[in-house]
Amino acid sequence: MDTQHMENNENTNEMKPIEDFYAGKKKGLGRGMLYGVAGTLLVGALLTTAVCKVAGVKILVTGEAGNSGLSSSVLDEKTVEKIEELKAYTDVYYYDETDETALHDGLYEGFISGLGDKYSVYYNAEDYAQLQMDTTGQYYGIGAGLRQDPDTMVVSVSKIYEGTPSDEAGLLAEDIILSVDDTDATSMEVTELVKLIRGEEGTTVHLEVYRSSTNEYLSFDVERANVTLPSISHEMLDNGIGYIRIDSFEKETANQFEEAMEDLENQGMKALILDVRYNGGGLVSSVVQILDDILPEGTVVYTEDKNGNRQDYTSSGDTYMDYPLAVLVNGDSASASEILAGAIKDYEYGTLIGTTTFGKGIVQSIFPLEDGDAVKLTTAKYFTPKGNYIHGVGIEPDIELKYEYLDPEGTEYEMQYDNQLQKAVEVLMEEIE
Repeated sequence: MDTQHMENNENTNEMKPIEDFYAGKKKGLGRGMLYGVAGTLLVGALLTTAVCKVAGVKILVTGEAGNSGLSSSVLDEKTVEKIEELKAYTDVYYYDETDETALHDGLYEGFISGLGDKYSVYYNAEDYAQLQMDTTGQYYGIGAGLRQDPDTMVVSVSKIYEGTPSDEAGLLAEDIILSVDDTDATSMEVTELVKLIRGEEGTTVHLEVYRSSTNEYLSFDVERANVTLPSISHEMLDNGIGYIRIDSFEKETANQFEEAMEDLENQGMKALILDVRYNGGGLVSSVVQILDDILPEGTVVYTEDKNGNRQDYTSSGDTYMDYPLAVLVNGDSASASEILAGAIKDYEYGTLIGTTTFGKGIVQSIFPLEDGDAVKLTTAKYFTPKGNYIHGVGIEPDIELKYEYLDPEGTEYEMQYDNQLQKAVEVLMEEIE
């Protein structure tokens, strides 16, 4: 049975498109907002305990303890009788019709929630399909990032991606979404709203929008298309300092990183700033490939399961950076972002600037089930190269600096007023000179 290993920051929602952390912000980088953003996945191979089918034969794969399964403990006769009793009361007294599929899903969800682990989740087939799509950065939608004010529930456009249906239709950043196909946008969480906006390729979604810049109420019929969003952005700053922002670690992120590096090096890059602020994590294969491009030969992260089985992820040393590096982090840099930051710190290969990271040092694995559903379980702890377990603790930066936007009158983010980024420039300039 194939497994997917994942880490998931509790501050992110498993949904596309990705929120640009500074889009339209005046003094902050997005705190206090809920976003429609990408889920975070780590792919690997750990010891599993699950029921699966191999070559048409149902088998039970167990850990070292040789546990014979659930039937003798959880699904005992008393439990089954109680479920039947609950079902009988529901059939007789519940005021409305019931959905058998939803009741089944509720049982499965309840079982996993009984673990008391917020990172372990049951997915029905529809949700699992959505989760798989999120790892690629590709989906059928309109190519707009959304954010939601947690107090008012007002949903606004945070970013329009160039060349996407939302761009072609004329939607703009800061537009307020009033409704989606006659559904009030403030009636649900932004992650659920994004599901309404997505749909089959070639179909149309109707949006009612308020544009505060012109005080207009506008209507848009936007045709959904196959959209692939970048997880990397980059540019060359002054004095040969390159800048790469990593929004999340997805399937194509490492390749996009290498393309960005090549472009910056062709422009004469002398030093690099890596920005993983507000990056909730992603595929371990992606972050390890990026670390392989940066670090010399050695372990970049390792995991251990409850039986002490260890798996090392390494850099080959075939390629590595030979110029100064600074990494921007904050309290929403989590999971795979912390793998990157932790490895660079342990190797003393760059300067971490910002605030202490989120502190998520556990790994989740996704196990596909026979009927198309899936379950995500926390299966291991991970450790930095020097053996640091950062769960609940985070990674302290080398230079502690709380974010401050230095132009309080500004209406849009500009790098020159980002005090953390400018500190990184200062540090790198000293190393270049």
